[in-house]
Amino acid sequence: MISVLLVEDKTDYRNALKLILDNTPGFCCVADYSNAESCMNDNTYNNADVALIDIQLPGISGIQLVSFFKEKNPALLCLMCTSYEDSDNVFQALQAGAHGYILKSSSPSKILEAIVEVVNGGSPMSSQVARKVIEAFRQPATEKFSLTNREEEILQHLSKGLLYKEIAFRLSISIETVRRHCFNIYDKLHVNNRTEALNKYFGKAPH
Repeated sequence: MISVLLVEDKTDYRNALKLILDNTPGFCCVADYSNAESCMNDNTYNNADVALIDIQLPGISGIQLVSFFKEKNPALLCLMCTSYEDSDNVFQALQAGAHGYILKSSSPSKILEAIVEVVNGGSPMSSQVARKVIEAFRQPATEKFSLTNREEEILQHLSKGLLYKEIAFRLSISIETVRRHCFNIYDKLHVNNRTEALNKYFGKAPH
């Protein structure tokens, strides 16, 4: 028996999923919530095998909820079930610790198959989402993040462990200019520091 936890703010869709789970042999819905906060304040997530989570929730997002589950109950398998198929949401969810990503447009049988797959160690992903991921990896990182040639050059120097003053000397610009470029880089990559920037950028483009 696979125990499933639902976190979905659309009442009709949540009730439909609950009905499907409770009426399909081998599955059961242990709890369902319309928002992340209610789920986090309960400990029912400790009794579930899989959490089926929407991304766009009122208040705390589904992606933030995945991070919470990873800290509180790492054994819980998180499967995103959402209408959002853009690569940014997919990558953010997977980086937070989600084990799979399917669309609400998937048929009930596909959703059940995805739950079984994630329990068996797989990483289910709707075909539309998989296509977006492949396209994102094929796209040059500079184009994807809209970095200028100078910003990309500075990232290359940062990857070699150079300090701001060393980069400034090599590029014949001021330290303040280097700092400003780094601020712009962090903003475009949606990161907070050098390590995060290098991991995110070079995860999509080789040195």
